Amino acid sequence: MEKLAQNNPAFLLDVLNGRLAFERTGVKLYDSVIGKIEAQAQPRFLAIVGQLREIRAEEKEHEEWLEAQIRGLGGNPDGKSEMAQLEMEEGRGIETIICDGHSNAVHLLHALLAAELADNAGWDVLVKLADEAGDPAAKIEFARRMAEEAKHLLFIRELVVRSAETMMLGAERPLPRGFGSVAASKMKKPLLVGGALGAVLLGVGALAASALFLARPKLAPRLRHAL
Repeated sequence: MEKLAQNNPAFLLDVLNGRLAFERTGVKLYDSVIGKIEAQAQPRFLAIVGQLREIRAEEKEHEEWLEAQIRGLGGNPDGKSEMAQLEMEEGRGIETIICDGHSNAVHLLHALLAAELADNAGWDVLVKLADEAGDPAAKIEFARRMAEEAKHLLFIRELVVRSAETMMLGAERPLPRGFGSVAASKMKKPLLVGGALGAVLLGVGALAASALFLARPKLAPRLRHAL
């Protein structure tokens, strides 16, 4: 990370603080969704709680890792930098929907999808910055977490799609219970997405794979579990 910070350490800390602010919001969002789904006790949605807890745990790891990086660079992870303030303001609408406003599980998942799209974009920026700065070690660490966020996005997207199909077509579509079932369904039925969402999903996968397997090949074997 030191190489990435050489030119403008203040800006890097600002960006990292912004990412941290969003990750902290992400943990709160998943805590709220899980709590509301458990309180409603609908079997269809209770079945996905285990996977939501795994995602929440990865979001928490991202939060703690960012805190450590900021401290290592001499920054304050609790500081309210410009980007941290911006990220909190951007996430406030989603946080209001999930934590305060809605209880309908489909609405909650729809709001989570918006959060995951933003989360993927935030890690994408960090991967690109590390690449341009010629810091492969930082790029690998960022890309590992971006790969995890890509899985989160695919899973939440599939929940939203299956829920919409059930409501639109009148026949219940089973919800995936984990990343494995999402991947299996995509092998049977290719992922057909259009516009910005398709670009995001394909771009995230390509960038994560590139960073993990091309930036530093000798480290790739022990990082493959991240995909």
